[in-house]
Amino acid sequence: MNLADMLSYADIGQLTTIASHYQCQCKRNSKHELIQSILVTLNRREFIAQQVNTVSLQDLRFLNSVLFDSRSFYSVEDLAAVVRQTTFDLPANEVHETPREAIARYKRSGWLFNGMTSSTKYLFQMPSDLKDRFRAELGHTLKRKVVKSGEPPVYREEQDLCAEDLMYMLKYVNQQEIELNQEFVMYKRYQQQLMDMFHVSEPLLTKGGWRFGYGRSFNAYPNRMALLYDYAFYYRYIEENGSRLELSGKGAELLESGTKESMVQIFRFWLKLYKSAIPNLASLVYWTGECAKEWVTAASLHDALGWLIKPFYYDTAESILNERIIAMMMHLGLIRIGESPESGMVLKMTAFGQKLASKSLNLGSGELEPLIDKS
Repeated sequence: MNLADMLSYADIGQLTTIASHYQCQCKRNSKHELIQSILVTLNRREFIAQQVNTVSLQDLRFLNSVLFDSRSFYSVEDLAAVVRQTTFDLPANEVHETPREAIARYKRSGWLFNGMTSSTKYLFQMPSDLKDRFRAELGHTLKRKVVKSGEPPVYREEQDLCAEDLMYMLKYVNQQEIELNQEFVMYKRYQQQLMDMFHVSEPLLTKGGWRFGYGRSFNAYPNRMALLYDYAFYYRYIEENGSRLELSGKGAELLESGTKESMVQIFRFWLKLYKSAIPNLASLVYWTGECAKEWVTAASLHDALGWLIKPFYYDTAESILNERIIAMMMHLGLIRIGESPESGMVLKMTAFGQKLASKSLNLGSGELEPLIDKS
């Protein structure tokens, strides 16, 4: 529902509050005049740009979360949770508005409206046309911050290698008697043998350091291998039977068919798997797609998007962007990464990546409840 529709359903109390917030010049006892005055103010071409350029980073993070949320309605609790995720860089010793105070302010701003039916009157929604305009303007702002680069002498691209290595994993499990330790983790000799079969090699983990939050087996295996293992385990292609890792009947059927898994499906799985640690991952994939349609420097991409990323324990915003997002997007075939003599690390979305990034806000919905950290 668009802004005009929501204003027509809003009571005169909220209309008066919005009109006062924007200092609209109109009769406050006329609902028609209030609606027309608010529409004129909020539909001005420069209005959205002024909002994006003048509101706080916390408000922009809130907007970003709502813009990429496929839900039509939000409860107070839903919105309060979003607000709490936006305030991670505020000084702890300062007094800040509560989530409910922030929600009330967003209502005064005309960003949020109550539902129109008896079942939705205590829920909130954002006008669809306002969402579209905010998304477009925020995109313009972010793209202005990235620095373009020429094509590097060499670059790395992995296309559909994840799907091929997943099949290699199933073949290896089928051919070998793989022993698991007490934590249901493959011993290092099996990990290395499997890694030697993969198109893309990663160093095995050494003891020390923290590993949690990015999937069930993230604490046991390197990033890409952990993703493939969790995917195979979640879709029941492999089974942990006591001290053995075995191919399931479903996995045997997939192997026999010779049909590789869809990279879109693996991408969807990655979005859901990393969502608990990076709640706004889908939007970050989208904005990376918008900012890196041409070769851009990784440093400038961090400048453009880093403020949207909430640190996760010992993972900084920069390490999350570089290691959890950009590196994994390359493994999933979404990004090319190169090294420029002048600009350092540079990157560019692939055609496949552009296609998925544009759809990422819908592909990222849902949860993977059965798949939790072993730690």
